[in-house]
Amino acid sequence: MSFIDKIKQRAKNDKKTIVLPEAEDIRVLKATSQVLQEKYANIILVGNRINIEKKAEENNLDIKDAKIVEPNNSEKYDEYVNLLYELRKEKGMTIEKAKELVKDPVYYGMLMLKDNNSDADGLVSGAAHSTSDTLRPALQILKTLPDTKLVSAFFVMVVPDCEYGNEGTFIFGDCGLNENPNAEQLSEIAISSSKSFKHLVGEEPKVAMLSYSTHGSAKSELTKKVIEGTKLLKEKEPNIIVDGELQLDAAIVPEIAKSKAPNSPLKGEANILIFPELDAGNIGYKLVQRLGKAEAYGPLCQGIAKPVNDLSRGCSSKDIEGVIAITAVQAQDDFRDGGKNHHD
Repeated sequence: MSFIDKIKQRAKNDKKTIVLPEAEDIRVLKATSQVLQEKYANIILVGNRINIEKKAEENNLDIKDAKIVEPNNSEKYDEYVNLLYELRKEKGMTIEKAKELVKDPVYYGMLMLKDNNSDADGLVSGAAHSTSDTLRPALQILKTLPDTKLVSAFFVMVVPDCEYGNEGTFIFGDCGLNENPNAEQLSEIAISSSKSFKHLVGEEPKVAMLSYSTHGSAKSELTKKVIEGTKLLKEKEPNIIVDGELQLDAAIVPEIAKSKAPNSPLKGEANILIFPELDAGNIGYKLVQRLGKAEAYGPLCQGIAKPVNDLSRGCSSKDIEGVIAITAVQAQDDFRDGGKNHHD
């Protein structure tokens, strides 16, 4: 059974409700139809009902079991205007501005997650929005988990016919959010990615802190940052198997690890790759996706108080189906905050 098939099966065991605020995008509607057919999540579509139903009908898509919500015609509209105003008034929010923002499907979806009386458990957006357009309202409305120092983004990469990683499955971080993380932030990205790997993949995390250098083969401010990040990670979480700085081949190829990094605890078996900055991470995941024909699920978010996940604007309907399944599994339990209450 593939990684995503296992995730879908877990999602079916405790079905959650996922909000899709880009409901007029045909890829989202195709994904909705398939998810409802496979019965691993309930779906709320946020947008113009007439447009959504017309588009679905034109494309022979069965979305009758999805709930459709129009923000400005919703019975919750006034309540959500007040909620947004109360949450953001100290940051300059006015009632007038809140009235406009609540009409935005992404803001409305986030408020559904914030609403304790709502049935919504998670949200997926990004097929037609930039990462900042998805994550800004998430951070404004939902805020972060307790004890979270950094919100970061990762991809689950599933590479076909690959002997590396965990049978071809990796987590790549951060490939979508933090542009130039410092050493402290790199360590936090690695810790969050380890928890996500353990929860989603169910195997032992093995973390490689990537660089263009292996164990001092080159020296610069860039390599120094990765070395310091690795050191901080070991101090914070001594039980995580980690090494750095490492070149990619020394991180994932056992034969090369023997020559380049003979004393590495990873032994060339890394399944979590932490990139030194966003350029490398974003280029890296797209190379593996396009040239290695990998399934790329993400950017998935770590550290937000409720499960909110971003999509690449180049995503397919199949990608959206996978991210919905992952979001549903993230919503199933409290691994994300150790059972503590979420921040308000």
